[in-house]
Formats: sequence, C-alpha cells, structure tokens
Amino acid sequence: MRILAVDHGEKRIGLALSDPTATIASPLKVIRHVSRLLDAAQVAEIAAQNDVGLIVVGQSFDDDGNPNPAGRRAARFAAELQNQTSIPIEMWDESHSTRIARAARIELGVSRKKRAGHQDEFAAVVILQSYLEARRNA
Repeated sequence: MRILAVDHGEKRIGLALSDPTATIASPLKVIRHVSRLLDAAQVAEIAAQNDVGLIVVGQSFDDDGNPNPAGRRAARFAAELQNQTSIPIEMWDESHSTRIARAARIELGVSRKKRAGHQDEFAAVVILQSYLEARRNA
C-alpha cells in the first residue's frame, strides 16, 4: 500500500510518497497554498492518481504537547481533506521535520545553492519516513 505524507504550510504544501511496500519515502511534489478547500481537492486528486491507501498529515505541537497554531491549521486541512476523499487520514507529529530535512541535505553534500528555498517536499519525506519506521517497529 502506498502512503502519501503531507507537510502543510502556510504558503506551500510538501508531498512525499512511499513505495508500494510502504518501506521508503520519496519526495513527490510541492503545491502552492490557495485555499483549504482547493488545496484539499488537489491533494485528494494526487492521492487518487497514485493509488494511495493512507494519507499522513504532519502536525506540530507546542511544549505542552498541544497543537500549536500551525498544528491546528494542519488539523483543519486534514478535516477538509477527509471531506473530499474516502482514503483514511492519520495525523503524525512533524516536530522539527524541516530542520531535520535541511540537516540531512547538508550531510549529503547538497550545495548551498541547491538547498536554497523551500524544504517542503523533503520535510514531507522526513514525516513519512518517521511514520513508516514507527509502524515497522510497532
């Protein structure tokens, strides 16, 4: 079963897709934020085109373990996405995914020029790989 991960941001939405065995996460694409309704429709369509069996939406939390403002926006997005698809959706802790993605690209030797700009699809990869590993270890 393929799994789609969503890194929901205010300006962009990063997407990552697993292989059919749900073992390896790969970057898929970045879509520009338009509105919650249109963004959810676009993600639902991408999920359908890729025969996705589960959508994982990253959610961030504050120090007390409650969803922070970005985490609440991600939850509202997930609720709208659920209205537009019958594919199951799970929320997943995305804490520090962008920072981890940036550090990994530095460690891999990706040039500063190629690292410039957004990290959204790589943050989605971090979210998805974290989910896949936790599922495998459960």
